[in-house]
Amino acid sequence: MRGVKVDVLVIGGGAAGMGAAAAAAREGAKTILIERNERLGGVLEQCIHPGFGLHRYREELTGPEFAARLRGELESSGAELLTEATLLDLDPAGPRVRAASPKGLLQIRPKAVVWACGARERPFGALRIPGTRPAGIYTAGLCQRLVNIHGLLPGKRAVILGSGDIGLIMARRLRLEGVEVAAVLELKPFPGGLLRNVVQCLEDFEIPLLLRHTVAEVHGKRRLSGVTVVEVDEGGKPLPRTDRFIPCDTLVLSVGLIPEVRALESFAPLDPVNRGPKVNAWLQTEVPWLFSAGNSVAVFDLVDTVAALGARAGVAAARYAQGELPPARAVPLVRGENVLHLVPSALVPGEEATVFLRVPRPFPRVKVSLGGLISRNHLGARPAEMIEVKVPPGASKELSRMPEVRVEVTPA
Repeated sequence: MRGVKVDVLVIGGGAAGMGAAAAAAREGAKTILIERNERLGGVLEQCIHPGFGLHRYREELTGPEFAARLRGELESSGAELLTEATLLDLDPAGPRVRAASPKGLLQIRPKAVVWACGARERPFGALRIPGTRPAGIYTAGLCQRLVNIHGLLPGKRAVILGSGDIGLIMARRLRLEGVEVAAVLELKPFPGGLLRNVVQCLEDFEIPLLLRHTVAEVHGKRRLSGVTVVEVDEGGKPLPRTDRFIPCDTLVLSVGLIPEVRALESFAPLDPVNRGPKVNAWLQTEVPWLFSAGNSVAVFDLVDTVAALGARAGVAAARYAQGELPPARAVPLVRGENVLHLVPSALVPGEEATVFLRVPRPFPRVKVSLGGLISRNHLGARPAEMIEVKVPPGASKELSRMPEVRVEVTPA
């Protein structure tokens, strides 16, 4: 077994991982990035639609173009890249990481680790939908990969369950490729994706969006023949005599993403709502040498944000590895009224930070409050969009006198 000692090890080669590795290397830390795929970029490689890079690069890019920009930054940073490397285990004693790679079995001993493994799609089995298990049922990400990477169509007539952004984008993509999209179903009374995607992907193509609807049963033996659709009440329970059959040969699932943190569950405390590790303003977990960023912390709406948080985690990890990140008292952020996802879980006195949060339902206008630190108005708060609140160093100095900061969103 080959042994390797580094300052910073980044696990995951998507937007957060590339941002973290490039930033850590630029700080002078000896950095290695490991990625299980042959090519860096993660899911960006199959996102051929535009809409990326508007914040980071001030121009509109496709997913592959955005990934190419990040790869260029990474290559010029001096970080070492190790692709086709599969993580075998992460031992918190040390820490120590074992990975299988084309170079053989590796044992890496880093001083700091940045976990940037993204998120996975919620599978069909988790939905517990009655009926048979025929061919023709796909997650939205798999459907996207089949169409955009392999040039294969999943079927001829599709129903999409869930109105997350990938599902909305795939509704448009399938329609452009000649697949009939019978409907997009959403359990909640509002869309799950960004408003611009609802307009550009559904309304512009006259694809029906059925709110408060879900799939009650799937039909078919070897191949899907249709689904029974039912309307639901405010609690998500089916309403009597609202069921109807929609014939289709394809069911696409866009029912949410889950941060990929299974290797961390035994030793890194997780946030029960975000479902990723609890992190402070430095993206440092409650395990001092472990940092995390991007969709492995919580699912974000913009890849520009994911890359930026990856860079912040990389800088902090490099400082920790070099003994320059001072230990600090973390002041917890506490969820108050109308706060769902919340990142970070704690602030550091004197350090600037950006607080990201989601609301559980749409509001036309809200006031966002961070304890006695900051209060601001926000127009058009929607669950699909992260609200960002910047905390300057001057405001965060007051944290030293506070036991916690309560984050609240109230209608304005």
